[in-house]
Amino acid sequence: MTVTTSQPTRRQSAGDLLGRLFGGGSGTVFALLIVVFAWIFIVNPSFAEPPSLMAFLKQAAPLMILAIGQYFVIVSGEFDLSVGSLVGAQVVIAAALIDGEEGRTVPVILLMLGFGILVGLVNGLITTLLKVQSFITTLGMMLVLYGAIRLWTGGAPTGALSEAFRQPGRGGIDMAVVRQLPWALMILAGIVIVAVAVMRSSYGRTLMATGDNERAAAFAGVRVWRVRTLAFIASSVMATLAAILIGGYAGVTAQVGQGLEFTAITAVVLGGVVLGGGKGSVVAAMAGALTLEALFVLFNQLSLPSTIRPAVQGVIIIAAVAYAARERARPRHHQEVPSQQQPNEA
Repeated sequence: MTVTTSQPTRRQSAGDLLGRLFGGGSGTVFALLIVVFAWIFIVNPSFAEPPSLMAFLKQAAPLMILAIGQYFVIVSGEFDLSVGSLVGAQVVIAAALIDGEEGRTVPVILLMLGFGILVGLVNGLITTLLKVQSFITTLGMMLVLYGAIRLWTGGAPTGALSEAFRQPGRGGIDMAVVRQLPWALMILAGIVIVAVAVMRSSYGRTLMATGDNERAAAFAGVRVWRVRTLAFIASSVMATLAAILIGGYAGVTAQVGQGLEFTAITAVVLGGVVLGGGKGSVVAAMAGALTLEALFVLFNQLSLPSTIRPAVQGVIIIAAVAYAARERARPRHHQEVPSQQQPNEA
C-alpha cells in the first residue's frame, strides 16, 4: 500500500531557512562541515596533517556511533534519552567486572552487549506496548541507570579496564603518513556500512514510513511496535559500542557519558533528521556528529569557554523542534510501505 499526499508550494520565509538548516536535505550539513574544517585549518594549520586528522576521527568515532543509534530512534518518531547514562553504566560495569584481568575481557564485552539489548528492549516495549511517551520512558531509564550505578559504586568507580578492552578505543595499526590508523575508525566504518545497508533494506523503508505516518504504516500491515522496539535496541547496542571506545580512549570516571544523549540528538538534527520522524539520512546524521565535534574543536582553538557548548546545542535543538512543529502542521509527504494483507499494530 502506498500512502501519498501532495505537498503545498513552499513560500520563502524564516521557516524555510530553518528547513534548509534542520530538515531540508543533507547538503547543508556537509557544506557546514567544510566551512568549520576550513576555519580550523586557518586557525591551526597543523590540524590538517594526517596524524592530527586521525586523532580527531578517533575522538569523534564514539559520538558518530551514538548518532547512528539515535538516528534509528528519531527517524521512527521517538527519542532515546538513556544513551548517555547507558554509556556511563557500561564503562563502570566493565571496569568493575574486568578489574584488570585480560581473560575477562571478551565475556564482559558479551555481557555488556546483552545488557545493552535488554535496556533497548525495555525502552521499546514500554514505549510501544504500554503507550508511554518515549521521552518519559527513556528519561526514567536514564535516571534508573544513573542512580543504580552510583548506588553500586558509592559514587566512585572501582576496578580497572584491561589493556585488551582499551585497545579498540585508543589503539590502531601503525603505518606511514597517518602514523596510526585507529581501530575506532575501522569499527566506525563497519558500523556505517551496516547502518546504510539496514536503511536500504525493507526494514529501513518501513522504519522511515512508520516515523512519517504511524497510522498509515499500521494499516499497511506493519507491526509498528516491533519496528520501533528494534530501533530502541539498535540505539542501545550503538551506545554499548560507543562505551567500549570511550572507555578505551578516556578511561573510567564518574562523569563518563554525562550529557551524551543531548549531544547525540543535537548531532542528528544538525544532520537534517526531522524530529518527529519520517525524514533524514543516516549518513547526514553521522556528518552532523562530525560537524558538531569539529565545532567543539574550533571553540577550543579560539579559546572560547567550554560553557558555550551546551548553549550551542540548545540553540540547534530549539531550532530543530521549531522546524519539526512547522512540518507537522503541513500535510505529510508520501512514504511507501510494504503491502501486507491485514492491518496489525500488535
